[in-house]
Amino acid sequence: MRNALNKLADTVPSGEERAKFENEMDSFFALFRRYLSDKASGTALDWEKISSPTAEEVVDYKTIAEPTDNARNLDKLAVLKLNGGLGTSMGCVGPKSVIEVRDGNTFLDLAVRQIEYLNRQYDSDVPLLLMNSFNTDEDTHNVIRKYGGHRIRIKTFNQSKYPRVLKDSLLPVPSSYDDPINCWYPPGHGDLFESLHASGELDALLEQGKEILFVSNGDNLGATVDGKILNHMLETGAEYIMELTDKTRADVKGGTLINYGGQVRLLEIAQVPKEHVEEFKSIKKFKNFNTNNLWINLKAIKRLIESNAIQSEIIPNGKTITNKQGQEVNVLQLETAVGAAIRHFDGAHGVVVPRSRFLPVKTCSDLLLVKSDLFYLEHGALRLDPSRFGANPLIKLGSHFKKVSDFNSRVGHIPKILELDHLTITGNVTLGKGVVLKGTVIIVCQDGQRIDIPNGSVLENVVITGNLTILEH
Repeated sequence: MRNALNKLADTVPSGEERAKFENEMDSFFALFRRYLSDKASGTALDWEKISSPTAEEVVDYKTIAEPTDNARNLDKLAVLKLNGGLGTSMGCVGPKSVIEVRDGNTFLDLAVRQIEYLNRQYDSDVPLLLMNSFNTDEDTHNVIRKYGGHRIRIKTFNQSKYPRVLKDSLLPVPSSYDDPINCWYPPGHGDLFESLHASGELDALLEQGKEILFVSNGDNLGATVDGKILNHMLETGAEYIMELTDKTRADVKGGTLINYGGQVRLLEIAQVPKEHVEEFKSIKKFKNFNTNNLWINLKAIKRLIESNAIQSEIIPNGKTITNKQGQEVNVLQLETAVGAAIRHFDGAHGVVVPRSRFLPVKTCSDLLLVKSDLFYLEHGALRLDPSRFGANPLIKLGSHFKKVSDFNSRVGHIPKILELDHLTITGNVTLGKGVVLKGTVIIVCQDGQRIDIPNGSVLENVVITGNLTILEH
């Protein structure tokens, strides 16, 4: 592998680009070598060493004190959005962050509005950083030009670009640095620490007097700056805080904090032995899961990166790609998760936050939720309508609604769902204007049929199958 990576580096013209590429290949080789070592030694977790976190290791948000000086605290804060993902899973081209989610605003628009409001309200200078991938960088740069006149500093940097590896030979797929894009991959958000350091942005933030970095997924609309958690972190001196929230049956696969041999760790489902998977999914034993809203001390990142001390668990991800000869080949990409690094930071712990801080948009089912009357927009943040009682409704839209374009054509007007508990729609279904959904609503259209829900329909605790004529009778 080392020789193959050296040959790859030889294809890069000499200069600054070559030095950057060689550094990335060195980092990749270290990851690859660690993967082989882990595989050989079988570093499986010992289930008997796992216990629930202590009261100090997981704190309830309600017990945290209100801040007394928000403005002073915000002077020490920078916000980072993970912006490496494409909108392909929702049928979109380009960065997921530029999908419109609410009242003409994209994910990125809302993030900018939130921070701009903070900066105005407290006369602060909280910068927004975007960690792009090589997939999203160019498009993101084109989009952020429009924020030039806003009261916010936006900085971008790229996460690493690593070569995919052939599963059979364990050799790199690309033979030249300019090989097609499908030969490469961004190695997961665990790459944040190294990329932030290599880009120079880490040192720049420290020079500006920034101490805390609030990190979240770009598609989590609940991940707003929270003064209580920021204040708690500064007061306790914790180097890392992970926001957890209560599990529901929809979240059983989410990673959770555990105590492992006296140390706080993140446990992911991929690490769980098969015979314990059901136990892991149990809401009784593991009550919370990781939202990936993280508060991390910048000086600690610098210390750990410069001592090469962050060794997060490697997640091998198998893919199939078409090579230059037009053949399908199995490849491997080695990834890491930013949450897994928690065990390397001093005073690290979890804070159990309200569910409202976890509002991800992964599918068009989620999109229906955040576009609905369940929420209203306030300074770029989504707020739950106070008249809503109980948890958010469970929404499941079928494959006819998978792409945003299909969703928009079938749901031209978002239904009112303030009193909805559960919605399932499958098949060739369209919703008219002014539709109200309450309780449990299930609409199943068989193949070859069509159901159009008429304008103004009020559906409460109903199951609808068949076609439009059945509905009208």
